[in-house]
Amino acid sequence: MTTTTPARVEGGGPSQAPSGQAPAGAAPAPMTHPQIMKALSGLMLGMFVAILSSTIVSNALPQIISELGGTQSSYTWVVTAALLSMTAATPLWGKLADLFSKKLLVQLALVVYVLGSVVAGLSQNTGMLIACRVVQGIGVGGLSALAQIVMAAMISPRERGRYSGYLGAVFAVATVGGPLLGGVITDTDWLGWRWCFYAGVPFAVVALVVLQKTLRLPVVRRADAKVDWLGAVLVSGAVSLLLIWVTQAGDSYDWISWTTLAMTGGAAVLGLLFVLAESRAADPVIPLRLFRNKTIALASAASLFVGIAMFSGTVFFSQFFQLARGESPTMSGILTIPMIGGLFVSSTVSGQVITKTGRWKGWIVSGGVLLTAGLGLLGTLRHDTPYWHIAVYMALTGLGLGMMMQNLVLATQNQVAPGDLGAASSVVTFFRSLGGAVGVSALGALMAHRVSHYVEEGLAALGPKAAAMGHGGTAGGGIPDLDALPAPLRAVIESAYGHGVGDVFLYAAPSALLALLLAVFIKEVALKSGPAEHGSVPSAQEQ
Repeated sequence: MTTTTPARVEGGGPSQAPSGQAPAGAAPAPMTHPQIMKALSGLMLGMFVAILSSTIVSNALPQIISELGGTQSSYTWVVTAALLSMTAATPLWGKLADLFSKKLLVQLALVVYVLGSVVAGLSQNTGMLIACRVVQGIGVGGLSALAQIVMAAMISPRERGRYSGYLGAVFAVATVGGPLLGGVITDTDWLGWRWCFYAGVPFAVVALVVLQKTLRLPVVRRADAKVDWLGAVLVSGAVSLLLIWVTQAGDSYDWISWTTLAMTGGAAVLGLLFVLAESRAADPVIPLRLFRNKTIALASAASLFVGIAMFSGTVFFSQFFQLARGESPTMSGILTIPMIGGLFVSSTVSGQVITKTGRWKGWIVSGGVLLTAGLGLLGTLRHDTPYWHIAVYMALTGLGLGMMMQNLVLATQNQVAPGDLGAASSVVTFFRSLGGAVGVSALGALMAHRVSHYVEEGLAALGPKAAAMGHGGTAGGGIPDLDALPAPLRAVIESAYGHGVGDVFLYAAPSALLALLLAVFIKEVALKSGPAEHGSVPSAQEQ
């Protein structure tokens, strides 16, 4: 049986107990709304930085990759590298949150992010940029996981829905603000795309200061707890090998080849070794016993497929608007507002209603329906699709994402004991990030293949003279410069990218359907109103 040390308050600030030490056997008094909002201010600013880092470069990526001489594979890996490191680091951050000061860990994650961002802005080639994105991803993984964990440590499950809605609103603002800010920076001659990586640094510094002054949390440490480094290494290796295979297959080697067999076999072996290590570890990075709880198992699986849908939208819309419709980076950000608006509204409204009723399943299931419909309709995209059609499809997608993302974490947190809160929260975030990483890799490879196919078809339709025009930067999978292309060839490229992005969404739609089916089977347990850290919450083994 594990033991815990008495709770103390992080940062040395006042707690509900006068001495800063929680009385033995006593639960701290609930925090008021103003107290919670003050404590969450720095956290939400840190979350804003995390989301901003991934969205601010989305509209700049076509120009970044073109200037650095990268390919469609490079484009995909700039996104995937951050997702990969975020995915691999998330469970470790969650485990560390169960052992050490959550406040200190959030600040550490911010420092890691700042270092990665500063060096990324100095990148001279795509390899250097991808390496810096790995460092950024480690920091962002900490911020994403710890935001949910810190909130859960302060707020009861019943009230948590309200504040999850606030986090969802921050997510939406950063998601829409990032592409707009990135587009403006990229289009401003005296700034340029490198400043996309520097823009989040001031926010991160302010977040560090605000966190130091406002965040006060009880620290509950288990005396016998250890960090499962072996498990962290094995899961990182398995995920990395799988993503490298998905990204390179069909380009560097055939889908059916000895290389494929070696890489998929290696990933499977590492995965089995991870399960074996976790089953024997005294304090595993991902406690397998959590999956005995059906809600956690189903919510984790649903988050995997939601991740595929979420990241496919944020990554490929920039290519659609810039390469299929010839828009500027700034306009590309503006045109995605319907999706972000839907996400903002649904996450905020669902959080408020869930807090009042304690019921969450209906929102998750409805979100799955809307997300499936939105992605299915986006699968019909072509370069000349009327914008109002696209806006409606994006709004449906955003509404679905807002209803599902935060609420799947909320449902999981409601099912675990306080000692497993960090691990359980990070598990759901881990699977969402894993889905995003695998989805971006697989869909990016699919898009490169489909665009090449449609370009060949278009050139063939132009006749023999088309070959003399060259490929305008598309040879070798490069990102084309539309302004440098002759009109007939530009029309071919725009049509190819329009159709290719439509195919990406069409292939992403079944993932949303699977998330919906999994959500249907989750058993709803009304959210509890007890204290967050010391309430009587059944453990996974008791379910």
